[in-house]
Amino acid sequence: MREFLATVVRVLLSAISSRCELVLENLALRQQLAVLQRTAPKPRLKMADRLFWLILRNVFKGWREAVLLLQPQTVLKWHRMGFRLFWRWRSRSKHGRPPVDRQLVGLIRRMWKANPTWGSRRIQAELFKLDIHVSDSTLRKYRPKRRRSSTTWRTFLQSHMKELVAIDFFTVPTVSCGVLFVFLVLAHHRRKVLHFNVTDSPSASWTAQQLVEAFPYCSPPRYLLRDRDSIYGRAFAKRVESLGLEQKVIAPRSPWQNPCVERLIGSIRRECLDHVIIFSAAQRRTLTSYFQYYHEARTHRGLDQDSSEPRPVEGTDLGVVIELPMVSGLHHRYTRLAA
Repeated sequence: MREFLATVVRVLLSAISSRCELVLENLALRQQLAVLQRTAPKPRLKMADRLFWLILRNVFKGWREAVLLLQPQTVLKWHRMGFRLFWRWRSRSKHGRPPVDRQLVGLIRRMWKANPTWGSRRIQAELFKLDIHVSDSTLRKYRPKRRRSSTTWRTFLQSHMKELVAIDFFTVPTVSCGVLFVFLVLAHHRRKVLHFNVTDSPSASWTAQQLVEAFPYCSPPRYLLRDRDSIYGRAFAKRVESLGLEQKVIAPRSPWQNPCVERLIGSIRRECLDHVIIFSAAQRRTLTSYFQYYHEARTHRGLDQDSSEPRPVEGTDLGVVIELPMVSGLHHRYTRLAA
């Protein structure tokens, strides 16, 4: 009797097992059919499809015969990949690498930018002298992707700021529909206008004489930055050579290579000439009053919010704040006055 019951149980289990395997095989075939019916020109397996075959491999013994879209080795490779990813996730560090201080990151980037010829070891040694220990990987991480060479115009201007003057012309329309030409000589070091003059018919000889008048009692600096205007002819070149100046000519149609004087001309137009009417060249007092404000009161971002002629910081104990009109009331200077 026991043997009969055992035989019946085995028959029932085999029937159930074969029925389950038939259902799983049918499920596998339906899944592959769904992949083939997708609108993509080439059937692509998604992550859900991969998970389906990984699960089916563990519950269905005949999965190798049911798979048609891919090789059984592909499913095994997915299983090994998932095994590695799972244990990598389980063995991850809970705390992670300590973050780098933001001030240190800013210092590293500033050193990379200010010293284009330095390497990572040089910067690392310089930081070591400041008692800052940084690894090579950290320095390489915050290194700029594109580093400019040390021969750019910006580097040249910063290196020779005290020995550099710039010149340029700009035009001013008059009330009689005429055009006046204003000549400027600007010192880069303190953004100071050394000389200016106005004429209605500029020439090379006149321009050269203005350059001489800009340095009546002192020797001129070393470099002269200018554009390629045809007015700077032979007479001008000879006078510049006699003064001991070395000309630095910018590229054609590149005013950004002479930035300081171009910014000055823009400031003159926006802050003065756009608000007044010029009658003739004799009306130089308008520009004279503006340059007085420009040197004594106007603050410059390039000078750390100071004026060309340094202004002291006035404390609250010096009195109340008053305003002094300048440039015929277009601008004001604010100072403190004891009550």
